[in-house]
Amino acid sequence: MSGARQQAAGLLGAWEVGVAVLATLIAGLMRGYSGFGTAILLAPVYSTLWGPKVGVPVMLLMELFVSAYLLPKAIALANRRVIFSLGGAAVLATPFGAYILFVADGATLRRAIGLLVLVFGLLLMSPWRYHGRRPLGLNLAIGTVSGLMKGATGMSGPPVILYLLSGPEAVAQHRANLILYFGLIGIVAVIPPLWGGLVGLPVLIMTGLMLPVLLLAVPVGARMFHVLPVAWYRRLALLALMGAGGFALLG
Repeated sequence: MSGARQQAAGLLGAWEVGVAVLATLIAGLMRGYSGFGTAILLAPVYSTLWGPKVGVPVMLLMELFVSAYLLPKAIALANRRVIFSLGGAAVLATPFGAYILFVADGATLRRAIGLLVLVFGLLLMSPWRYHGRRPLGLNLAIGTVSGLMKGATGMSGPPVILYLLSGPEAVAQHRANLILYFGLIGIVAVIPPLWGGLVGLPVLIMTGLMLPVLLLAVPVGARMFHVLPVAWYRRLALLALMGAGGFALLG
């Protein structure tokens, strides 16, 4: 059996696949409902189960399919001036962040991902929000930090989500902004793993197993946006984030 096939077989333990399916289901519901949640929830779980060099590329490939489903309805509603400046900076910074994914120790990177998710969850729970203006320079700075995080960990969300959710827009436009941003950066973020040879048989097998679960859950989450009270969603999302971050730190 080749090395790639042996590695792929080693990823298919029953409990690992069960945990991955449950996390993917929850992440799909979150993404469909709010416009974010895929990377923030799945990056720590997948990285713990399979290591960052498999888990992060799997999550990035799945993001492409989710964005293709959600983007068409979001483009017209999103604040394109803000999102294109954020996304442009993030796109340029993502390859530099990807260098960290290639060279960093897997266990260290996994724990860093878990810590980032926990800190992000705590910030969402707190009353703090940024309520200032959104000048071009700040958009570019937030986008650059987000792009570096996307390349290294698969997660660009924490700085951008906190930044965008603080604006005066209605909930529907917040959701559209996040969908458009993650769609823009998701296309670019998958290029470094492809170019660097990380997308091998193990990544393709796990993507093939998890993608149907995600694609089934996202439309359900999108329907929930119209019926589930925001307060309920917020509590459930925070619980999921704290659980994923703790799983990566302690796993």
